[in-house]
Order: sequence, then C-alpha cells, then structure tokens
Amino acid sequence: MKSIWRVFRKEFGETLRERRSLITTLVVGPLLMPALIGVVLSFAIRHSGAPSSRPMSLAVAHAERAPQLMAFLAQYGVRIEAVHADRRQSRRRVERSHGPLLYVPRDFGARLASGKPAALRLYADESNRAVQGRVRRLRTLIGLYGGTIARLRLVARGLDPQLLTPIALHPIDVSTPQSRAALALGMLSYAILFTMLMSGLYIAIDATAGERERGSLEPLLTMPVRREHLVYGKMLAACAMMAISLVLTVAAFAFAMHHIGLDRLGMSVNFGPAVAAGIVLGCLPLIPAGAALMTLVASYTRSYREAQTYVGLVLLIPTLPLIFANIMGLQPRAALMAVPSLSQHFIIMSLLRAEPLPAPDIAISATVSLALGAVLMFLAGRLYRREKLLG
Repeated sequence: MKSIWRVFRKEFGETLRERRSLITTLVVGPLLMPALIGVVLSFAIRHSGAPSSRPMSLAVAHAERAPQLMAFLAQYGVRIEAVHADRRQSRRRVERSHGPLLYVPRDFGARLASGKPAALRLYADESNRAVQGRVRRLRTLIGLYGGTIARLRLVARGLDPQLLTPIALHPIDVSTPQSRAALALGMLSYAILFTMLMSGLYIAIDATAGERERGSLEPLLTMPVRREHLVYGKMLAACAMMAISLVLTVAAFAFAMHHIGLDRLGMSVNFGPAVAAGIVLGCLPLIPAGAALMTLVASYTRSYREAQTYVGLVLLIPTLPLIFANIMGLQPRAALMAVPSLSQHFIIMSLLRAEPLPAPDIAISATVSLALGAVLMFLAGRLYRREKLLG
C-alpha cells in the first residue's frame, strides 16, 4: 500500500500543478455544464409557462367576413391584422413572412347561418418551431368557438347540449411535484455521470499514453516497485479526481435546480443536501470501473491524441444504457440494477422523485459496480506486466 500511495500522491500532485487540466477538469465540466443546463431549462420553462392569453398577432385575410369570430379571438389576446389577399397571395405572404395567416372564404357567413360547415383556411409554415405553438393555439381557439356555436344551436332547438358528450372522462393525475420535476430533468443523470467520467480522462491518458509519448514510461517501470502497484496508484489518482468532480457537479446542479423556476409549472425540485449526498454515494461505486476502463483503453494507444480519440469513444459505452432507459421508459428492477451506470441512473431518478428504492437493489448496484471495477483494475495491472507495453 505504501508504493500505491506514493504513486497516487505523485500523480495527484502533478495534476493539481497543471492549471489548465485542473480548470478543465474541475471548472469547465462540473460547474459550467450545470450552469448551462440550468440556463437552458430556465429559458424553456419561462417560454412554456407563458399564459395562453398572452397577446399574439394574427394576419387575417377578409376579416370583415367573420366579425364574431374576430371578436372571439380578440377576447383571448389575439391581435387581428386585417389584410386583403386571395388564396395565392395568402400563400405567398406566409412563405415570405413565415407567420400564420387565416383566410376567410366569401361564403363563410352564409354557410354558418344555414347550419352547414363553414370552412376556414389557416396558412402556416409548420416546419418553423416558432410558428408551431401559435398554430396549436389558433386551432384550439377556433375549435372552442365552433363548439360554442354547436351548443347554442342545440339550445335554440330545445335540445340539451350535454347530448354531445355521452361520456365524461375525468383524468386524475396522481403524480407529485417531485416526480413531475424528475420527468423534466430526465437527462440530469446523464450529465452527472458523463461529467464524472470526463474528469478522470486526462489523468488516465497522461499516466499511460502520455508517459509513453514523453519517454518516461520505461524509466518508471524500472523502479523497484511492482508494476501493478504503479498502475493502481495512477488509477487511484484518477478516482480521486472523479470523486471531487462528482461532488462539485452534484452541488452545482443542486444550486442551479433551485433557481430555474420549476415551481411555475407546479413542480418541486427534491434536491436538498440529503438527496445530493445520496446521489454522490450512489455514483461513487462506478468510479473505479470508469478509471480502470479508461486506463485499459489508453494503455493500448501509442500517442496522446490517439488515446483521446479512443477513450472519448469508450466513454459513450457507460452512457448508452441511460439513453435507452429514457427512450424505453425502463423501470428499476433487480436485473437492471446489475447493469453499471443504468443502476446509478435509477438511483438518481428515485432520489429526485422522492420514491423509495429497495435496499437490495442499491446493494446490487454497488456490488456489481465495485466488482466490475476490481476486475478491470486487475486486468490493467496484468497488462502492465507485459513488455510489449513499452513498444
């Protein structure tokens, strides 16, 4: 243990002295990423949380043909911009301005008065995301206006408007503010784990491919220390840096999530000190496996750049299960808790949703992750016994 500890102090001390690597490892990832994600989520929440009655302009061709409809739209914050254009001109106008345009045909009033379906034409470029929300809002308002007319027609004929709704469905949402917030923060676990793994990237590469490229690997291996102890010390330094990055990342996310305004959408962020500590403890068992995997891959490369390329690609492997979990809506169970990185994702989501996770599942996650880390570290130590490593 003394030799491993000495190598650890050497590698960790050299990392602390390299300011550029230290800033990249402990500032750019753990602090900048939570800040950027917080800003993006805050902007998205403010945009999606805007009231439906917010003023919206709408170009209407021949608005005088539907005065009651125009008055109805005005009640819901729609500013009418009257234009005079036929169908071809209306289409060209939308193609140029990308804004929606409502075209009222000549026979709209006559068909509405006779009880026949009255057509309206809504021209819009729905490939433009800025227009999609306005188009959905207009469709909802016009549908509401049509439903009002239908009910009035039934009342005029002495019929009960409830005849149109034979079944009344009352959806009951049993989700909690914490679970709704966790749904909005579905990619939070991906950001935490990826940032944690990236923090050990530079140490793992520099201690293997970097040493070989500088020509210092051969003198290092001739020291009176067992070679596997050298690599264990190097991996221990990477583990320490990843652990520090994990703590900083979780703390930064906890701070950012309380300032993005999820309460405006009826959500509550369950990200207090206890939850943050639980996330850190749940992710710690994955660190040895990540450090050993990067060390193994970097040991087979011959240059620093080559190691960056291959190790960067390998880092996608632990994050792929998280993507499939979000797409397929996977739920935690014993078999899935045996998959490293995926089990950490379930732990993070369960803590954010304030849902209890069975102790056996947590034990399976920690045991499998630590066992995988031990196996990979053993393989890395065996690899350093080979003379081909110097070539």
